[in-house]
Amino acid sequence: MNPQIRFGEDLMSRVSYVMMNPGGDAELTKAIRTSLDDLVGNLVANADISRASVLEIAIVGNPIMHHIVLGIDPTPLGMAPFVLATNESVSGWANELDLDLPNASYYVGPCIAGHVGADTAAAILAEGPHRSKEMQLLVDIGTNAEIVLGNTVHQFAASSPTGPAFEGAQISAGQRATAGAIEHVRIDRKTLEPRIKVIGSTLWSDEPGFAESLGDTAITGICGSGIIEVIGEMYLSGIIDTDGVVRGELATRSNRIVADDRTFSYLFYENGETKLYVTQNDVRAIQLAKAALRAGIDLLVEHAGSPVVHDIRLAGAFGAHIDPVYAMVLGLVPDCPVAGVRAVGNAAGAGAVQSLLSRKLRYEMESTVRGVTKIETATEPRFQQLFVEAMAFPHKTALTPNLATVIDLPVRSESASDGSGRSGRRRRSTGGVAD
Repeated sequence: MNPQIRFGEDLMSRVSYVMMNPGGDAELTKAIRTSLDDLVGNLVANADISRASVLEIAIVGNPIMHHIVLGIDPTPLGMAPFVLATNESVSGWANELDLDLPNASYYVGPCIAGHVGADTAAAILAEGPHRSKEMQLLVDIGTNAEIVLGNTVHQFAASSPTGPAFEGAQISAGQRATAGAIEHVRIDRKTLEPRIKVIGSTLWSDEPGFAESLGDTAITGICGSGIIEVIGEMYLSGIIDTDGVVRGELATRSNRIVADDRTFSYLFYENGETKLYVTQNDVRAIQLAKAALRAGIDLLVEHAGSPVVHDIRLAGAFGAHIDPVYAMVLGLVPDCPVAGVRAVGNAAGAGAVQSLLSRKLRYEMESTVRGVTKIETATEPRFQQLFVEAMAFPHKTALTPNLATVIDLPVRSESASDGSGRSGRRRRSTGGVAD
């Protein structure tokens, strides 16, 4: 866990802390440097070497973390026009960063824009959109989603404020991906009964021995990948409509659809006194997050001349665990052949390793990011319209022919829901294509 979390759940709240508390920037800098030094200590201990043996350290991170670790005031990044103190790489001696590495120098990668940092630069180095003849879409999904679209000719980059919903925050049953968290969900299309898979067990809940496989581990909530799947399954099974409204009329069909004040919720896990629901507010939180991400992607696609993209890479810890089909069901990413969507893991970490080991690759990263076209979503006039269109599942206007070949999409609403849990007139979509 980032020790800075005590100053705020996300980056902007930490910048607010600095703005409102004199000396807050020094507190944040001390917290992250102390944590880095502890991590280095654990690493050299496991490697059975001395700290004096370490000769170099490479660091990448988002712009605010980049500034904080270097001891630079991050407050200009908390307000428009989000000006970086520097977008160049920075190097020096490790002890200047309060790291107990007497013989080591440090290298901090270059930032790209006010909300697109050295971590994205490192991810570009690792995945190489600038080396690809075909258009590649690289998405690192977190509290802010960093998006890169490009090929050998041109690269575009942007950041979208997705918020913490994908990581389980602001979700009623959400939690981090630890033992006991639900990570996969399937819902029977006829009975609306769910089955789940939990971190720490290889069995589904309807398989013999499931309860025994958990041992003393209690099921306590649902993590990011599980949230994506349960919302996707709720849409595919008709529990929510294309506008994201939980359909209250289904309460007569299943006791898992439960009245919740003026809306309805879906009970997806129950064991004794433990009951986990997806509420209408949970669905809305995911809609807002996915719409921000998709609008950022669509904005880059427009700036790139609306090319067809068949190479989509999901980076980061969260992206590594998303099922590509459900990413497309929710409309997180544009429609493309499912085989073209894949998780690439910690691309920023891989790029950091490359920059640590090769000065040639450092130069490649630095020269590449200087040519990236930065798109500031906060000031783009088209962003709001794209955001509204992306609120629907999978999308209000974009077609999904590739998705329709691998999964049966539900009937589309011809008219918007009235917000009461009752959908308007419904008709069958053409070949499963969102129209």
